[in-house]
Amino acid sequence: MSVKRRRCRVFLESFGCSSNMADGEFMAGSLVEAGFELADSAREAEVLIYNTCGVKTPTENRAIEVLKHAAEMKGKRLLVTGCLPLINPERLKEHVRFDAVLGPNLGSDIVEAVRKVVNARPYNRLKTDRVARASLLVPRKALNPVVSIVPVAQGCLGACSYCCVVFARGHLRSSSVDEITKRVKMDLDSDAREVWLTGQDMAAYGRDIGVNLVALLNEICQLDGDYMVRVGMMTPNLALDMLNDLAEVFQNEHVFKFVHLPVQSGDDQVLKRMNRLYTVSQFRSIVETLRNAIPRMTVATDVICGFPGETHDDFEESLSLIEEVKPDVVNISKFFPRPRTAAENMNPKVPPAEVSERSRRMTHLVRRISLEKNRAWLNWKGRILIDEHGKQPDTFIGRNFAYKPVVVKSESESLFGTFVDVRVTNAFQTYSEAEIVD
Repeated sequence: MSVKRRRCRVFLESFGCSSNMADGEFMAGSLVEAGFELADSAREAEVLIYNTCGVKTPTENRAIEVLKHAAEMKGKRLLVTGCLPLINPERLKEHVRFDAVLGPNLGSDIVEAVRKVVNARPYNRLKTDRVARASLLVPRKALNPVVSIVPVAQGCLGACSYCCVVFARGHLRSSSVDEITKRVKMDLDSDAREVWLTGQDMAAYGRDIGVNLVALLNEICQLDGDYMVRVGMMTPNLALDMLNDLAEVFQNEHVFKFVHLPVQSGDDQVLKRMNRLYTVSQFRSIVETLRNAIPRMTVATDVICGFPGETHDDFEESLSLIEEVKPDVVNISKFFPRPRTAAENMNPKVPPAEVSERSRRMTHLVRRISLEKNRAWLNWKGRILIDEHGKQPDTFIGRNFAYKPVVVKSESESLFGTFVDVRVTNAFQTYSEAEIVD
């Protein structure tokens, strides 16, 4: 009588942006295809893979603590992947004992790495591959079966003085429209209903291969089915030359009326020091054009508080801009110098206490505006796509056409992944509540 050999168990956890989440899904799918078993916890696994992020200092600190704890677990093989190994390799080597270290965008290459460490052979691929790009057509294991995360490109065309992601993701390498469309169709055929097109800069997509974001969206929106597409972050300067076409394609019924345009500062001189290649006036113009075309467009932006050289007056300009434009979502970051960036050595530094105070003031303003914007949806009736389970029992989270999160209550598990009609009954800073209507 033969004894069936148990498959090697692997625990994989991803941190950070949606591109990193997609990398994790492709790695997980490739490992399962190769015969490995995915474990639900690190305790249950022989091999641990942590797909890390290092875009900000607090994020890096959390990753290092997780990795140090994992390295202390007995009988485990530890692989570190993602952006952190290329952003701050010195700190990683100093504080963490690992069996293999790799960068991001691995795809099926993770299988070879795991096989090597299982056989006690070290594996090191600590480099930024500025040419290769992992295939989008490898197996994937989705974190959320309703959501298809599709990284349409690796790298960007920018050189922002504060950004360390370029050290990990490199220069722009776009996937073809055909490959992306095939991936989206594969996921829709597997019952995904929400497509996230993601990359370091969606406005840069295709500029290295002679196409652009508008052409990609037009192609995807011709696919059959009931689905919605969310477009990821776009730098304002690269959105300018296709702005009117963007305003048109965003009106397609399959595209969420949601745009993420990081402004970072309300002062042009600060933007120059950041090496952001647009002006505050141009940012305003983009938002105005999109809102004129789609009045209920959800606008998200990012702001950095306390960038080197930012004066009190500069910060007041940022507050005034947010008050004027009233974005629905503002991601606020305190400035932290990242290794090997130009901003690391810029002066004068803003004192940490002042950075915290500016962040507090910006947060107070943003909370007020967010609540005001959500209250404008009270009594709205329409359909939402249920894409998450809520935090409370028998609750679900859905997104309306403007990608606004709406919480509904229902005992029916069959709601997940479906469209339902609702009426908004209450509004809060980060979400609304609604009742399901016939």
